Amino acid sequence: MNTILVANAGSSSVKFQVFAASGHGGLSREIKGKIDGIGTKPALFANDADGKTLINRSYSNDAIPDVASALHLAGAWLRDELRIEPIAVGHRVVHGGPDYDGPVIVDASVLTRLERYVPLAPLHQPHNLAPIRSILSTRPELPQVACFDTAFHRSHDPFADHYALPERLYAEGVRRYGFHGLSYEYIAQRLAEVAPDIGKGRVIVAHLGSGASMCAMKDGRSVESTMGLTALDGLPMGTRCGQIDPGVLLYLLNEKEMRPSALQHYLYHDCGLKGLSGLSNDMRELESSRDPQAAFAIDYFVYRIALSAGMLTSALGGLDAFVFTAGIGENSALIRSKVAAGLSWLGAVIDKAANGEGRQIISAPESAISLFVIPTDEELMIARHTLALLSAAPSKVKVSA
Repeated sequence: MNTILVANAGSSSVKFQVFAASGHGGLSREIKGKIDGIGTKPALFANDADGKTLINRSYSNDAIPDVASALHLAGAWLRDELRIEPIAVGHRVVHGGPDYDGPVIVDASVLTRLERYVPLAPLHQPHNLAPIRSILSTRPELPQVACFDTAFHRSHDPFADHYALPERLYAEGVRRYGFHGLSYEYIAQRLAEVAPDIGKGRVIVAHLGSGASMCAMKDGRSVESTMGLTALDGLPMGTRCGQIDPGVLLYLLNEKEMRPSALQHYLYHDCGLKGLSGLSNDMRELESSRDPQAAFAIDYFVYRIALSAGMLTSALGGLDAFVFTAGIGENSALIRSKVAAGLSWLGAVIDKAANGEGRQIISAPESAISLFVIPTDEELMIARHTLALLSAAPSKVKVSA
């Protein structure tokens, strides 16, 4: 059985999935797992396609000291205990910079170029690249494919990509990229399947999770996004500030005498819903809290979503549908209801029963725009890209019969 391993590495966890590849280009999910608690209490969990637990094992900190060793351990478990030897590994890499507008097979030179974008995605890029570097060192013959969260947005018009800065900075790569592209690309493909007419129209997709952004799509292509050069821009997130006046940053640097490294940590880790509420970055905890600041953080989050919807609708020249996805978007009926109310000026009317049940279509019959709830699947998108790239370059991989 030919299999593809998909890795999504974070700061203290590595999510991984194994897909079986058929001879006709099809993919089926076989294993879904995670190593979390890296650096504190590492543990490996994995289920099969039916949800049956395959492993639930704890390790010492010495056994899994970092992200690279976590993926190495997961690979050893797949190989030694399940006899699974992947033909390739697909990785989520947050930032592709101006160099990459699509997935790419990684070698040492590609890795060096991607390391240049660590300052643009300090929360993600170093951890995304760590397992790639490790596998290049220990298994150089194993093809690795980098799939970028920025690539889907490279179809933007120059007006959408530029800041009002001297052109030389744009040439250096200081521009608006947009993120969560793998999620948006998957939603675009799902819409084409479940609602072809809508998929060809003007759609806003709201990827609402710990990281949150919105994308305006026309005919399945990204037109505009709420995120920019980095994943700090746009909507307030779990711990990230979202859109902010650059003057605030100057104030913190000059008047509060914050060092740049401290300011970076502050904006990525201490702001957003966590900063507004003073309680938590977890929407579930905020929804269950009676603290007024929790309610304020929720309403602020919804307010910024509605404002951004107005901007994105303008970029599209109208709106046919609004799609909720990711952890909050897929699971919070409260947030969906509040956002729909904020879109009432566009004629949005939610079906309360459908929303409460989390159905795929949650708009009422009289709604002027369609409202959808579509679960995202970034890992499947990565597997598809990996398989397609290997098929285009068969010399890169040995495929068994």
